[in-house]
Amino acid sequence: MTPKKKTFRFLALVLMTALLCISISPVLAKLPTPNPSTSPTISSALQQGKTLYDSGQFAQAVQILQQAAQNYRQQGDTKRLAATLSNLSLAYQQLGAWNQAKQAITESLNLLKSIDDRIILAQTLDIQGRLQLAMGQPEDALQTWQQAGDIYSKANDQNGVVRSQINQAQALISSGFYRRAEATLLQVNQTLRSQSDSLEKAVMLRSLGDVLQLVGKLQQSHIVLEESLAVAKRLKSPNYIAASLFSLGNNARDRQQTQQAINFYQQTVKETSSPLLKVQAQLNLLSLLIEEQKPTAALTLVPQIQSQLDQLPPSRASVYAQINFAQNLVKLGDEKENSPHHLLSPAQILAQAVQQARSLNDQRSLAYALGTLGSLYEHTRQWSEAQKLTEQALLLAQSSNAPDIAYKWQWQLGRLLKVQGDIPRAIAAYDLAVQTLESIRNDLVAVNREVQFSFRDSVEPVYRESVQLLLDTQQIQPEEKTLEKARQRIEALQIAELDNFFREACLQGQRILLDKVVDKENPTAAILYPIILPDELQVIVKIPKQPLRHYSTQISQTEVEQIVSQLRQNLVNPAAIKATRTQSQQVYNWLIKPIESQLSASGVNTLVFVLDGALRNLPMSSLYNGQQYLVEKYATALSVGLQLLDPKPLQRQQLQALTAGLTQPPQAYSDFAPLPAIRTEIELISEAGISTTNLLDRQFTSKELKKKVNTTPFNVVHLATHGQFSSRADQTFILAADGPINVTQFDSILRNRDNIRPEALQLLVLSACQTAVGDKRAALGLAGAAVRAGARSTIASLWQIDDESTAQFVGAFYRELKEANITKAEALRRAQLQLLKHPNYNAPSFWSAYVLIGNWL
Repeated sequence: MTPKKKTFRFLALVLMTALLCISISPVLAKLPTPNPSTSPTISSALQQGKTLYDSGQFAQAVQILQQAAQNYRQQGDTKRLAATLSNLSLAYQQLGAWNQAKQAITESLNLLKSIDDRIILAQTLDIQGRLQLAMGQPEDALQTWQQAGDIYSKANDQNGVVRSQINQAQALISSGFYRRAEATLLQVNQTLRSQSDSLEKAVMLRSLGDVLQLVGKLQQSHIVLEESLAVAKRLKSPNYIAASLFSLGNNARDRQQTQQAINFYQQTVKETSSPLLKVQAQLNLLSLLIEEQKPTAALTLVPQIQSQLDQLPPSRASVYAQINFAQNLVKLGDEKENSPHHLLSPAQILAQAVQQARSLNDQRSLAYALGTLGSLYEHTRQWSEAQKLTEQALLLAQSSNAPDIAYKWQWQLGRLLKVQGDIPRAIAAYDLAVQTLESIRNDLVAVNREVQFSFRDSVEPVYRESVQLLLDTQQIQPEEKTLEKARQRIEALQIAELDNFFREACLQGQRILLDKVVDKENPTAAILYPIILPDELQVIVKIPKQPLRHYSTQISQTEVEQIVSQLRQNLVNPAAIKATRTQSQQVYNWLIKPIESQLSASGVNTLVFVLDGALRNLPMSSLYNGQQYLVEKYATALSVGLQLLDPKPLQRQQLQALTAGLTQPPQAYSDFAPLPAIRTEIELISEAGISTTNLLDRQFTSKELKKKVNTTPFNVVHLATHGQFSSRADQTFILAADGPINVTQFDSILRNRDNIRPEALQLLVLSACQTAVGDKRAALGLAGAAVRAGARSTIASLWQIDDESTAQFVGAFYRELKEANITKAEALRRAQLQLLKHPNYNAPSFWSAYVLIGNWL
């Protein structure tokens, strides 16, 4: 092997190892070919530096590289000095010596200004970008890597272009721009797919797998990460094997495959020689064990993690790791009293994180560490100290343009002011937190991902607590302006939930004047907003020609969810009518009884519910007042908020339906029962006078559906097939002859039609679907499917019912819909009443499963 090739491989391995734990691709900063006059001692020193670096002896590697750099200075060899300094920067980075690393790379770049060698410049920029990202400057790193990519492109170095694109994707991920990162990596994947195995390919696949997981494409992510692992194994690269195992662990955890995730994390710890990757895997394992309520197993990890953390050089990654560790120790609570006494407390760990962030001059990390320390003081009820730290953290987050952190400390400040009795300032702090969240809607799903982000823990409570604070102030002096603010905020939460469901800010809401919608345009509809709070159930209601009002029931969230869950189970059972009536009367008493006389006197015939939490799993038509069901008096509809819906009457043009049905599920989905009455169901639609285009059984494939959507005129889509609604987009689907059509895929099929055909989709009917068993938030998937389909109205079943009764219901619904001046909600009500009066189908389990979402007119 020539000296040139030896040097090339050494520098490649240096950066590959250095970048492993943050999943960036390698850059190959090779030295120029040595002159014959180059001292053999220098070449030997570089080889020795490689050996030391590979073995993790970074301090010794620094000494050798410093000596080589000094020798090049003495010889006046500017090119080799520049390249050696860039590699010296890498070794400094592994030691956390950021000032020295920055000094070395800056000197290298200054030297290169006087040298016309674009490749060395590009490779040095690659290393500078790595330093910037490690120091918490992803925007600067992106610009640096874009500059390097331009140089590689002009030099026709395709490998360099690929590496810079992978690096740019990592910077985009670090900034929360997941969709842009996905697009970049998919482009790189096309380039590398046909090429032989390489470490670049392993890193690219791993990065693509990670970003696919972040945007919610969990199964695709799993497949790509398995490919990454296979490449790393064929290359026999232990560190890259470990990195892929770590990503697979995160994917398995997101897919709720707990034991798989534990196994992957344990394999990562065993396989890797990287201290940072080891501690990250252990931290993820720790939090998973805490979630699974296995404190004994979790405690065995605690001393190991502290020992690993003590060995990490300062970096943003190590600061976040310490914050993560402290948060987990707080969750362990009293359990950790059984751990060794020499272990640090959460406060001591966070104090270390603060000190490290200051030493790095990383304002973002410092804001996080100070705020988390403030939350610890909040936990221990030290309000004054908690407020002081929170205000410091908030100031830092705002000055460093980090809204995804700022909202967290605005929320925390609101909680602290509330508990200290300063309600006006608490409301103001919550208002700012909500405003900040609204300003980052496009990146909402990316918020705080690196520090255990969870929508339910970190975003939803901001809206919910804010609404509670607003409504609590109304107990003394009701003010319509404040109720309107609370109503708008609960609608904003609904939109945020759907954004999180789809992992993108896909819904554009607009402010709607409620008086205009109800009083002028829909004077026979009342709109109800039930809101589940920790200790009470609040309802805001708008009755035509009346001001907004609210009322409440003192009942805990736990009790509400328990009663709703039991009612939901009983509704499915035709024999449980007595229990169903008892429990549904309880819910009626919460939501309707306080205003039943006003509703009767107002001329209202339709109740529109913007439901919250567990209540979404219930059909409101089944509520019982002791004598009759709600469906016997009112038409009902569900809305995810008027911000997403400007209700307009059904256009009375000829109804044309695209129908698709599956009587026999595909062989691979034999756990779904046959639905023989679907043929009758589709025939009854036609008999009702609706013009139909049918896809039945083998004809009903995703490809054929897409074709018909693009070529057939229709304003109704009726799907008579199995389907499932879940709180996860990847588990929400309808079943076709060629397998499941995921909700996101279904959305793209229908949205594509919007660009081709002008007529609006008036109605989507999903007649044999069900909410996922055991999923408390499954109705979120139903709302997501309804909104993203672009249909003005959606009718769907909350649970699967007898398909003979379904056929009868469907026929009745379309016959009613053909009548003049009948709203969709009223057509649904009349069809349900026909089943209610049928001797075989009068139990709520048959007729109440159907709900209307969206435009009720």
